[in-house]
Amino acid sequence: MDAPDHPDGPGPTMLDAVGWALRAPSLHNSQPWRWRVGAAEAALSADPLRRLYETDPDRRDLLVSCGACLHHLHVALAAAGTGVRTVRLPDPQDTDLLAVVTAVDGPADAAEADLWPALQRRRTDRRRYDDRPVPAAVLETVTAAARRHGALLLPVAGQARRAELDTVLARAADQQRCRPGYLAELMTWSHRYAGAHDGVPAWARPTRPAPRGTGPNRAFPAGRLTGSTAGPADGGVLAVLCTRGDGPEDRLRAGEATSAVLLTAVRAGLATAPLSQALELSATRSVLARDVLHVDAHPQLIVRLGYPVDDRELPATPRRALSAVLAP
Repeated sequence: MDAPDHPDGPGPTMLDAVGWALRAPSLHNSQPWRWRVGAAEAALSADPLRRLYETDPDRRDLLVSCGACLHHLHVALAAAGTGVRTVRLPDPQDTDLLAVVTAVDGPADAAEADLWPALQRRRTDRRRYDDRPVPAAVLETVTAAARRHGALLLPVAGQARRAELDTVLARAADQQRCRPGYLAELMTWSHRYAGAHDGVPAWARPTRPAPRGTGPNRAFPAGRLTGSTAGPADGGVLAVLCTRGDGPEDRLRAGEATSAVLLTAVRAGLATAPLSQALELSATRSVLARDVLHVDAHPQLIVRLGYPVDDRELPATPRRALSAVLAP
């Protein structure tokens, strides 16, 4: 490893970097990953025991979540001054093995290293955002981060298109509530036992749902997070992250792009929240691409971006211990 790009960066070992990668966002904070770590190599696998089968029947959310974890590892290693080589989906016979990351001689990725402070600060903020609009220059910086990882980030601009997206979000929520097992799965991951290190705790859920079109549109039970609905109109932006293909590697890379988008937005002073509900049903996902975005691409995630209403730092949601995610 070269000299760290950040003096307050992660520790010098691959294991240290994997520990920081666990801060990545995931569907319902399910953390569906496993790592096998050596001195100079880390292998990322999906954990099928943590897949949400009712919410994520085709593994798309699982792969996007694991891709975010992979990118977090890249950022941590870059901040430690480490160059990397990453092989994605290295074994066609093992569909759970998603990537192998090897430390190599050579310079670290400076653009990734610059995201290290944001990795430490990023939180999913489900509150109402401030009424300040997000400047076009900031949006361009965030969309460029998606392009760097082979994805498209398409802001949904204009009242008419936002209304169309709102309709898609509401339709997905209505349809999912009627699916057997979905609500039980939602309750399971939002009512974890005291001291749990996964799931969405009450203090990360708004006391009341945000108005339609401005919030997560996920019927989480009411929580204890205040500041979610009162005040002027929300100035946040909804943007859809898309990929040209829709295979396992496309979805994994979509997760990497999602992580880059979120961290770039946080670096620019924005609050963020990834939204997946409208994309968890194939019908609404197709409607979003065809009738709202008018693109020949595959939506993988919706990202909500905006300025926070205050400077209060949200606590980090719980994460499993490093020892709990290491494969034997």
